[in-house]
Amino acid sequence: MKQELSILIPVYNDVGTSLVTQLHKQATGINGLQYEIIVADDGSTDSAVIKANSIINDLPHCHYLLREFNSGRAAIRNFLAQQAHYEWLLFLDGDMSIKSESFLHNYLEAADCQVVYGGYCVGEGEPGNLRYRYEKASERLHTAAQRQQHPYRDFHTSNFMILRELMMSIPFDERFLHYGYEDVLFGKTLSQHHIRIKHIDNPVGFDTFEPNEQFLAKTEEGMRTLHDFRNELRGYNNLLTLVGGIHIAFVRSAIRLWHRLFAPLERRILTGRHPSLTLFRLYKLGYYLTLTKND
Repeated sequence: MKQELSILIPVYNDVGTSLVTQLHKQATGINGLQYEIIVADDGSTDSAVIKANSIINDLPHCHYLLREFNSGRAAIRNFLAQQAHYEWLLFLDGDMSIKSESFLHNYLEAADCQVVYGGYCVGEGEPGNLRYRYEKASERLHTAAQRQQHPYRDFHTSNFMILRELMMSIPFDERFLHYGYEDVLFGKTLSQHHIRIKHIDNPVGFDTFEPNEQFLAKTEEGMRTLHDFRNELRGYNNLLTLVGGIHIAFVRSAIRLWHRLFAPLERRILTGRHPSLTLFRLYKLGYYLTLTKND
């Protein structure tokens, strides 16, 4: 049976050559597979990264598309889907790594469902890195068995396969211009359309952990995104559920006051050498509640 696969990789200031090389090697080894690998650069500002990625065009069936502006995490994936030619689309984040020599084969074997999500595994990181500690603490939740318990809430864009026809009919919401939660709303959209997500254990490697200051800034950006789309995401995010359960106004006000008084100290700890995950969760709650003051 003929198999067709478009492998789609958005990048932004990330070198994706190693990932593409691994995927290209696997794809060429699968008999009868018609494939393409398309890397879309969403307006990178690092000229060295752009130069490094340009060699992707030298590989057969591989294309590096450089865009002049940053369109956002939702729009760049929709753009990739529009550029694709084949029946199945496999979306991968550019900073991930391939851990299995049968990675592509595993996805093709699972192509009996319209959407397949393979998950991710956490690589080695520094104990003082907040992102690493955060991801490592939740690693047990990444197995297919765990994800299948909440199939639409435990869906991420870092590693999934979808029929192109379906993707074109329900694209990502391009109102998501900033970091975070476009994948959560996409999971909700799949649920509303009664489209089953098949969860399998076919992870990519999450090996790159940004510095604490950068991760905390991304977290704050994500909280602002979450607040902007709180009505659409309600029921699909644990923090929104927690906030929704705080019915006493005094408690909300007390948490906001705590954050206003102690946020600078919390930031110093979280960006230091010994960040606390408990403090990180408290910081996120306090930061989010400050955004809801006028709701």
